[in-house]
Amino acid sequence: MGLDGLGSSAYGPEAALTILIPLGAAATSYIGWVMAPIVALLGILFASYWQTIRAYPNNGGAYIVAKDNLGTNASLLAAAALMVDYVLNVAVGIAAGVGALVSAVPVLHPYILPLCLAILALVTIVNLRGTLDAGRVFALPTYVFVATFGIILAVGTYKALTAGGSPQPEVPPPPVGKAIEGASLWLLLRAFASGCTAMTGVEAVSNGMTAFREPTVKYGHRTLTAIAVILGILLIGIALLARVYGIGAMDQEQEGYRSVLSQLAAAVVGQGLVYYTAIGSLLCVLALSANTSFVDFPRLCHVVAEDGFLPKSFAVAGRRLVFDIGILYLGFTSGLFLIVFGGITDRLIPLFAIGAFLTFTISQTGMVRHWRRAIDQAGGPKGQLRAHLLVNTAGAVTTGIALIIIVAAKFTEGAWITLLVLPIVIILLKVIRSYYDELATQLRDPRPLDLSGLSPPIVVVALSWNKLSDNALKFALSISPNVVGVHLMQLSGPDATEEQRMLREQWKVDVEVPARRVGLAPPRLVVLHAQYRTIQLPILRAIDEIRSQFPGRPIAVLIPEVVKRRWYQHFLHTHRALRLRRQLIALGQPDLTVINVPWRLDLNKKVRVAPGSAHRIGQPA
Repeated sequence: MGLDGLGSSAYGPEAALTILIPLGAAATSYIGWVMAPIVALLGILFASYWQTIRAYPNNGGAYIVAKDNLGTNASLLAAAALMVDYVLNVAVGIAAGVGALVSAVPVLHPYILPLCLAILALVTIVNLRGTLDAGRVFALPTYVFVATFGIILAVGTYKALTAGGSPQPEVPPPPVGKAIEGASLWLLLRAFASGCTAMTGVEAVSNGMTAFREPTVKYGHRTLTAIAVILGILLIGIALLARVYGIGAMDQEQEGYRSVLSQLAAAVVGQGLVYYTAIGSLLCVLALSANTSFVDFPRLCHVVAEDGFLPKSFAVAGRRLVFDIGILYLGFTSGLFLIVFGGITDRLIPLFAIGAFLTFTISQTGMVRHWRRAIDQAGGPKGQLRAHLLVNTAGAVTTGIALIIIVAAKFTEGAWITLLVLPIVIILLKVIRSYYDELATQLRDPRPLDLSGLSPPIVVVALSWNKLSDNALKFALSISPNVVGVHLMQLSGPDATEEQRMLREQWKVDVEVPARRVGLAPPRLVVLHAQYRTIQLPILRAIDEIRSQFPGRPIAVLIPEVVKRRWYQHFLHTHRALRLRRQLIALGQPDLTVINVPWRLDLNKKVRVAPGSAHRIGQPA
């Protein structure tokens, strides 16, 4: 659960330094002023989510908190914000990971997008195998990342202190450009807005409480503490060493790009074993930070689908007990974002922080309502509850202010896309719910089952006259005395007349005589001409004629079909039965029932056909 939060330490400070590029060499002197409020905000979020975990030990995600305390509309806004945030987290994390890779191996720079898509495919496949497998795969690089960059930050800080604040870099970072503008409050606010992406992932623990064993609160608090403390140390250390080593951001689209952490590691320890180990672990953590989304996004979709706002398929676990549809959907949409924005982190960052901070704000506002309700219902001392209320109020206010700053600072840079997508997602969720509500209303029938006026159906058998039809005709005669066999004739002219005569003679011998022999009403044969070699329309017209002859009687259409047991068999059939079934279901009236009659091919049975032996007219469906 720490992959997202810890990985964001790589692109958060770099995103802030990117905004400060116009300041030239002075950018590094302002990075501390930008990161200080971000670290302070991290502390507030830590305290706020600590209480959320205690109040919601099973699932403290923003959707649940908002639904319980703020109502349906607020919960849908939280769900939409979380969905957008999870998708962008995957895209940004993988893009930043590939950025770290091309920093260490510049020859790969032209292949940024293909590398992004390949990593996305790998992470998706691993998650489809199950969360336990994914956790085992992702654990080692996370520990290596924390250990190596902890060593780099410690060594760098030691060198800075012993050198009086001006250490000699092992590998000098690229020179920063000339200043083209002076520092202003607006520029610093924009840098703050970009740097706030470093806090994405803090909510992952409260969203994924169901993944913890008992006692969930204890392990949830431990995990949240570890993430917040390590992330805070990384942010402070990166800002400090970026200043003392004079490290600035570079354009990822340009050849020779090196990420801030790549420059920092090279400056402190050189480009040796520790450097490549650190960059390798950074690549893994950034690319695999998408795992947080792949864990929490399907769970969120599961909860939302159970409430009827997403298709029910999102709520169904697959063979490996993971929500396959949510994982596949997340992988597909994240891939679209990577393709549209070319796998460049700086292009994705402006869209990113809005969803996260909107989620923070809704969640903390919901917790404020939660504690107010608890205070009103409490019969004893209320001091502790008021303290909880104060903490979450501070969280709601500070994240709300940060959200306003982010929207204002990033609107023209691409944040408008997120603001446009959010209401569209909410409308879509409501449309899905309205469909399910309408379906439930129409299916609900409080009356007892009405069994009056029952009569056997008129059974129509779509004929491809062979063993498939034999099975269908036997079943039809067992359920109704009124059976009609429908055969489509594709020929016309004298040949068609002769074939129809032969067909009717064979029908009398093979069907009518055996039926009379056992005391059954013989089925009637109807021959239709398929003028355009389509079977749907002629059969629908025949059904209309039968309906007019037998008003009020139900009609059942039996469709014989070969069962395909091997994958390649699907390519060897015309699938006329499938197309006919779809058309009948789509265009049929309420009195029409469609029944499949399967016929299974025995692959081990060899049939020898004597030369010149008679055969029935027709071909498999």
